[in-house]
Amino acid sequence: MNADMKKELQIFATQIRMGIIESTYRAQSGHPGGSLSAADVFAYLYGKEMRYRADEPKWEDRDRMVLSKGHCAPGLYSALAYKGFFPVEDLKTLRRIDSYLQGHPNMNTVPGIDMSTGSLGQGVSAAAGMANAAKYLKKDVNVYTVLGDGEIQEGQVWEAFMYAAHYRLDNLCVIIDFNNLQIDGRTTDVMNVQPIDEKLKAFGFEVVTVNGNDLDELDEAFEKFHANEGKPFAIIMKTLKGFGVSFMEDQCGWHGKAPSDKDYETAMAELTARLQELEA
Repeated sequence: MNADMKKELQIFATQIRMGIIESTYRAQSGHPGGSLSAADVFAYLYGKEMRYRADEPKWEDRDRMVLSKGHCAPGLYSALAYKGFFPVEDLKTLRRIDSYLQGHPNMNTVPGIDMSTGSLGQGVSAAAGMANAAKYLKKDVNVYTVLGDGEIQEGQVWEAFMYAAHYRLDNLCVIIDFNNLQIDGRTTDVMNVQPIDEKLKAFGFEVVTVNGNDLDELDEAFEKFHANEGKPFAIIMKTLKGFGVSFMEDQCGWHGKAPSDKDYETAMAELTARLQELEA
């Protein structure tokens, strides 16, 4: 990845993080921690990887993205807003009763959302179905789905993985945000899902493990996805929950807690400084 593209994606990821803090602060609810850890992959997907048209969200030949960990909608909404699917200002309406930006993605109200999600485990199943449909229709369409590491404790996830391998869905890219934290603590303590890579390989996947907060490593992983044939592809992203906001990093308490006034000021000051540094 060239330096200009990397810088553009770093700026985009920082904007996404600012949108996450803005929206969850205004709502005084939501899930900032896991949204922040996935901000870099949202930036990569919508800044470089995926084919889409912001002014034509239902374009038939677009790539699809399913946020299987639907509670991290603030991150996805922020990416969509900064790419022109809807006004950035609308992020401030998150979770209001009269807003189209509710706590989980709704494909019927939010431009750019390909699947309504929220019940953990179901998004990846829908993504596998989309990938199989694209194969059946002979469409050059890739399907991406982002899961949480706590989410893959759900049995339905593994049924979807088995389905994807059986139908040789090499147009499906499963992205697991492994920040090792869920609402009740460390995933390795609550219900250990390790070794994820060996389990996915046993289920018939091609697998790579990367630092999910490093854009160069993400770039290499997606290049391998495009070179892969005959198997579904999985990217295990080792990330830091709350990444980009110092006091939220690797803290379980920020799974589903909104920033206070002081938290908001501190977080936005950090992110603004980062944005200015990148834009200088």
